[in-house]
Amino acid sequence: MSDIKHREHLEHEISPIDKWKHFSDTYGRKAGIGLALVLILILGYFGYKQYVLEPKEKQASESMFRAEEYYRADSIRLALNGDAVNAGFAKIISRYKGTKAADLASFYAGSCYLKLGDFNNAVKYLKDFKTSAAQVQAKAYGLLGDAYSELNKKEEAVEQYKKAGTYFEEDEVISPEYLFRAGYLYESMGKNQDAIAMYELIKSKYPSSPRGFDIDRYLARLGVVK
Repeated sequence: MSDIKHREHLEHEISPIDKWKHFSDTYGRKAGIGLALVLILILGYFGYKQYVLEPKEKQASESMFRAEEYYRADSIRLALNGDAVNAGFAKIISRYKGTKAADLASFYAGSCYLKLGDFNNAVKYLKDFKTSAAQVQAKAYGLLGDAYSELNKKEEAVEQYKKAGTYFEEDEVISPEYLFRAGYLYESMGKNQDAIAMYELIKSKYPSSPRGFDIDRYLARLGVVK
């Protein structure tokens, strides 16, 4: 009992300054090292962003300009593989991996391979493509559907067509077109009720679209309208 009272007496005699000094001596060095590591990481990140990532992004964007020009001119092989001076989409993807331009180049590369009839490579570049640009993403789903369809993978194709048709519903060109392709593919698979559902969706939501004008003909073929 006396030992306990003695320890309590000693604790009361230790001043707040002494307690702080003891804490600082015990933990201060560790805290300082931890803070220094955090600062190094922060400075490293901003240094990497300013001196590596941003210049890389700029170079990638500049390379994309010529490749996109070839693509718009329907010079598909030059767009994909580049010329003697300019990189094509395939090289941009490997050289500038991790940049926004390289991600977009994957979309273009998939489209190029689709146009060239290399459907497996089209799938390779399109299936993992992701973007926050809704219209581009919808188009990518549609192109992936086309690639699967050409490979006679109808189930995979119809799922991508449905994604393309419903991803950005405000687009009255892309959405009805891919809903129609989903419906048409369902017909070829003998899934007439699913086909009707796609056609009726076009009729109700996109009656003024090119597909909407003609959709009654397909519904009539399936016995829905006369």
